[in-house]
Amino acid sequence: MGHAAIGAVAQGFMTAFPDLVLTMDDVRVKDDGAAYHWTFAGANKGPGGTGQRVLFSGFEEWEFGDDGLVFRSLGHFDAADYQRQL
Repeated sequence: MGHAAIGAVAQGFMTAFPDLVLTMDDVRVKDDGAAYHWTFAGANKGPGGTGQRVLFSGFEEWEFGDDGLVFRSLGHFDAADYQRQL
């Protein structure tokens, strides 16, 4: 996923959850990357939203490129729990 695609995903969440708060819970550095643990909170009040508040946690597994920037990010969260809250 390139920079534009990542930006589009982030923009989609910010549009769907105008009061979005993404909290960094932890960053765990590993030899081959890092894991960024987060908690997402907000009300789904964007266009066509349900109005429901959600609160869920997950993490991103990051791999770094030779330039030291995130080369790959693989996200993990309980999608079924997220859908139930919506």
